[in-house]
Amino acid sequence: MAALSSFVRTALAAASLLALSAGAQTPATTPALAHTPDTIASLRLIGEQRLPWRMRFEGTLVGGLSGIDYDAARGDWVMICDDRSEHNPARYYRARLDYDQQSFTSVQLTGVTTLLQADGTPYPSKNDFARLGGAVADLETLRVDPRDGAIWYGSEGDVSLALNPFVRQAGADGRLRYELPLPPLFNVKKDHSSGPRNNQAFEGMSFTPDGASIWVSLEGPMYQDGPVPTTSHGAVNRITRFDRDGKVLGQYAYALEPLAAAPGTGKNADNGISEILALSDNRLLVLERAGIQDDAGHYRNYVRLYEVDTAGATDIAQLPTVAGASITPVAKRLVLDLNQAGLALVDNVEGMAFGPRLANGKASLVLISDDNFNNRQVTQFLLFEVNP
Repeated sequence: MAALSSFVRTALAAASLLALSAGAQTPATTPALAHTPDTIASLRLIGEQRLPWRMRFEGTLVGGLSGIDYDAARGDWVMICDDRSEHNPARYYRARLDYDQQSFTSVQLTGVTTLLQADGTPYPSKNDFARLGGAVADLETLRVDPRDGAIWYGSEGDVSLALNPFVRQAGADGRLRYELPLPPLFNVKKDHSSGPRNNQAFEGMSFTPDGASIWVSLEGPMYQDGPVPTTSHGAVNRITRFDRDGKVLGQYAYALEPLAAAPGTGKNADNGISEILALSDNRLLVLERAGIQDDAGHYRNYVRLYEVDTAGATDIAQLPTVAGASITPVAKRLVLDLNQAGLALVDNVEGMAFGPRLANGKASLVLISDDNFNNRQVTQFLLFEVNP
């Protein structure tokens, strides 16, 4: 799918800014600001909450929550749904999360907003794409713009439909405002000669603390960069930093770990980046998640959080392939192995965000899992205290 023209982007941005300013609401109380630490030494689990399977909210089926962020201006949380408009049109939810330094007491949904295409219509399902056109949105990540409260969201695209991944900006009302221009490197190819693998494109996204630039990560290696991880070897993934106009400020190789266990015979297994959080211009918290299917078809998830530093890493933005290239990947340090955190279940964790400071002044971190609308999985919220 072609990117929006600069004229359309400008018009959408101007119109939505007017609408945003006209419809802005002032909260009754001043909400707590999110706190981004410079570095993370360790994480302490405070508590867990879950939403019921196939929960209904305002006429929609709740599930597939693949990204989360804290909206400091409103004092609530936003969550992206990766439903490809099969159950309900592509959408994001708002919620209230009640917690403190000692406990995590509740998650309450407060709103749902349909995300719209440039022509004002909802995104079509895969079945309706041939008839309606537009794009099938496979939404895996979202962030609240720290400058104006807009919603930025990323789609993985669809290789089979020749739909490229994208990063778009919407007003809080879901109306499209802008699409981030992307280099041809991220164009999908039906013949798998290059470009992102299907369902392994834009999975993570985060603004730098100053809001001037945005990091975007692929979930897995592009076709030309080598094979996916196995039990015997890892893989090379790309993390890219853009300015707000789409200029690439740097791109770096991230070394994915090998699979932690072998899948059952003929079963599935993968490992990739599910989300990122920028700590500074060059440091990030990376959520690396593996899902491995056993002989009975059940998945076991392996989730690790790493702090990475791009300082000293090779800028690979101009390399069409990293296969055979002499490069230095980002440095990575394990912060937490979630499977060793004492949880009864580690589900398909795909989103994370910093929340308000706790009473002791430390940052809070919330993780969320995507249940894939599957009754064998759960929608899981995990709350941590951040030790800098």
